[in-house]
Amino acid sequence: MNLCAVLRRNILSVLNRYVYLFITTVYNFLKKCEIVDITKKNDFEKIIPQSVNYHFTRLCNYKCGFCFHTAKTSFLLNLENAKTGLQMLKDKGMEKINFSGGEPFLPKKGLHLGEMVRFCKETLKLPSVTIVSNGSLITEKWFKTYGKYVDILAISCDSFNEETNQTIGRGQGTKNHIAQLFKVKKWCSDYNVLFKINTVVNTYNCNENMTAHIEELNPIRWKVFQCLLIEGENVGPKALRDAEQFYISDEIFEEFLERHRKVQCLVPESNAKMQNSYLILDEYMRFLDCRGGAKVPSKSILDIGVENALKFSGFDEAMFKKRGGVYKWSKEAHILEW
Repeated sequence: MNLCAVLRRNILSVLNRYVYLFITTVYNFLKKCEIVDITKKNDFEKIIPQSVNYHFTRLCNYKCGFCFHTAKTSFLLNLENAKTGLQMLKDKGMEKINFSGGEPFLPKKGLHLGEMVRFCKETLKLPSVTIVSNGSLITEKWFKTYGKYVDILAISCDSFNEETNQTIGRGQGTKNHIAQLFKVKKWCSDYNVLFKINTVVNTYNCNENMTAHIEELNPIRWKVFQCLLIEGENVGPKALRDAEQFYISDEIFEEFLERHRKVQCLVPESNAKMQNSYLILDEYMRFLDCRGGAKVPSKSILDIGVENALKFSGFDEAMFKKRGGVYKWSKEAHILEW
């Protein structure tokens, strides 16, 4: 080996050592100042958007008093741009997409949603395509066309007393929310879609015992949430809702869970578990950071890319895993289990 080669190797070795020391020093300084939180996904690591909740519309036909994603805009991204964003997310590791709102079946009478779920299954071949809906606008015709592209359909139901649902705002006109819930459950069975129920525990339903009804409906999961307050959405001067009257303490939430502890499909989510453990994409395809108690948007993934937008998501991956965010979320997984 000639002298120049030896010198070059030694110089590179010294430079690499000093670069490493510099990065380590900066990192330790940021950690000491609590700018970097090493208990979470740190600033030098990439977040993988394994499971994404796409709230593609804020419009809804219900007026639930505690809603934390309200109709602040009527914007609806056109289908082609939405498909572009979904492809970008798949390319960065997305395995599960959950379409939500607002009410996802409202825009174009469910056709906009239907074409997105078709795209996610047929073209992107995602393992899991799921929907959260209030159920009121779903028809059997929609199931006939699009049911084969859906793994899980979750219907929100906060009470099995229709008067309580009306008081909460979970209703429209003379429609019976509970009767529609049972219809949708049957359609899910008929068209091979896994059925799930979401319930928000609040001041108006916290003393109810739903055990018999949940066991009759037999969902694969019964997600039970504690009423969550989000500044600018359901609390504060700029909010479209005032959810403080619905808010319950941790103790009351635990009492509700204890009353239903024998329900095997129950999956509880307190505010501490829920607030930062979801990757939420809004109608502009911006990630929403909820760490400060409000929803602070990133730039759109369509403008700055998925990786850059994820840096502003506030996502707590450790809590996502702790709350059971990864589960058997495809129809195929359940068929194999049966």
